[in-house]
Amino acid sequence: MAPRGSGRGGPIPREVQVSKTLSKLLRHNAEKEGLTLSADGYVNLASVLASRTLKSLKVSFEEVLQIVKDDDKQRYGLVLVDPATSATPMGTSDQHERTSLDPKDWLIRANQGHSIKLEPEGGLLTAIDKDNMPAMAVHGTTHAKWILIRDSGGLKPMGRNHVHFASGLPAGFKDRQKAAGDETVEAPVISGMRSSSTVLMYLDVARAIEAGLPLGTSANGVILSEGNAEGLVPLQLFKRVEDCTRHRVLLEDGAIVKDGAQGRPS
Repeated sequence: MAPRGSGRGGPIPREVQVSKTLSKLLRHNAEKEGLTLSADGYVNLASVLASRTLKSLKVSFEEVLQIVKDDDKQRYGLVLVDPATSATPMGTSDQHERTSLDPKDWLIRANQGHSIKLEPEGGLLTAIDKDNMPAMAVHGTTHAKWILIRDSGGLKPMGRNHVHFASGLPAGFKDRQKAAGDETVEAPVISGMRSSSTVLMYLDVARAIEAGLPLGTSANGVILSEGNAEGLVPLQLFKRVEDCTRHRVLLEDGAIVKDGAQGRPS
């Protein structure tokens, strides 16, 4: 089957099409394909390759290895099966002592972004507390979506298991800072927020922890929260919300700023 158009007049590159299909399968459609994820989100790679979706694209073992290796956002985890159990990952030290070209010897998972329900203590996340809290947790959105977030009182997972935060700004925002002459720009984060975001929502991590909001970090560094008992990350737990395109502060210390204060985003 020929690749669908990209929406910009050209076909989707093969590696992009396969990666999108693999990501959707592992995050959302595994159960529909008869695949059972472990508590920490892993499934045998041979079973994944034999799924209807990937078989229709004739995806090979080598393609998956390359996609996992080249993924700039580290969306996937790929580990060898422990031969003692045939179902659980090997220890890190053992991973370096053997390899295999047989997909049955590998487990794969999406590191975050699931709508499939997983065991909360399955090991997919490292819990965040006051001793290991990140310096930044920022959620990116658009102005139109901010209006909906504001009116609903906070962020919701919206069909996924978690609300996503980045531990820093992605490359697009770092480039803007460099262009503005900021010499203190740190390395950009690789995942957790779209670089096309125009509204930045900075979580007050310390306040969120004090309020009992569950927070965790995925294997690729994305900060995740399932929200409070109502499935909400309340606006009161945000330190600041900025509209980057209009240079306005929309929220300060959990309170909406009326009409948005003019100012240079920090």
